[in-house]
Amino acid sequence: MAPSLETCRAVEPKKQNKNQKPTMKTITTVLAALALGATLSIAEDKPAAPAKDGAAPAKEGAKPDAPKGEKPKRDPADVFKKLDTNGDGKISLDEFKAGPAGKKDPAKAEEFFKKKDKDGDGFLSLEEFSAEGGKKANK
Repeated sequence: MAPSLETCRAVEPKKQNKNQKPTMKTITTVLAALALGATLSIAEDKPAAPAKDGAAPAKEGAKPDAPKGEKPKRDPADVFKKLDTNGDGKISLDEFKAGPAGKKDPAKAEEFFKKKDKDGDGFLSLEEFSAEGGKKANK
């Protein structure tokens, strides 16, 4: 018995026309490629550490409790160590002027230094440097 014409057509592979809609296999392949590309592009980015109140993440070394728009306060002992270039435990006027304040405006730096130098010996100790007096009131 010979196979019927209907049976032969079912076994024969279908030819696609140029105007035929994409098959499910093609759509699945394209979507898988897009998902893989998106996954790889996201995986390269390092997520930022989330802030407590939804604000932008703080810079490294900055204190998280600094008010918005203001510079975070630095530890006076750390600043003192950086300014004390010869390591004698006190800051001279020359060392102070060599720092950022002296480079910006030497006259104001000298005036600030003299206000901080409570005992008048020409040097700032850590206690004098850390004291809260002599700062600008309107900044």
